[in-house]
Amino acid sequence: MDEHTRDPTVGPPITDRTPTGWDPVAERWEHGTLRRATRHGVALFNGGEYHESHDCFEDEWYNYGRGTLESQFLHGMVQVAAGVYKHVDFEDDDGMDSLFRTALQYLHGVPRDFYGVDLLDVRTRVTNARQDPTLVEGWQLTLDGRQPEPEAADFAYVEGLE
Repeated sequence: MDEHTRDPTVGPPITDRTPTGWDPVAERWEHGTLRRATRHGVALFNGGEYHESHDCFEDEWYNYGRGTLESQFLHGMVQVAAGVYKHVDFEDDDGMDSLFRTALQYLHGVPRDFYGVDLLDVRTRVTNARQDPTLVEGWQLTLDGRQPEPEAADFAYVEGLE
């Protein structure tokens, strides 16, 4: 673990399962800042705030070097949020397809429950949306078996990013 990604204030998963990234013995996330960014990014995505969701994942991505699983996950989620943003806000399905193609490359091999995100659903939806872009409309990401909606704290988090 890198000290700069530790955050003991980030709570445990809200599930009976133990997602990849959670250490049940130490009762903490391996990278607490990654979980925090993911929690906010997912909620903002679910509220249709795709640009802000992208920013949550992108800002945290800078904490990790190339070739790490964390970097792959975050880079993939950056591409997913940007792709949906292209479709929903700009009706640019070619741009969405390009971003989704690279998202699938980044997310390949990342555990399906990484930091609580249902990546099987993400990969399946992204794959299918490349053929039918309307599948991203109203799409909700799942975190710890739930689909969180954005709250004031999520907006405050993204506003505080550099």
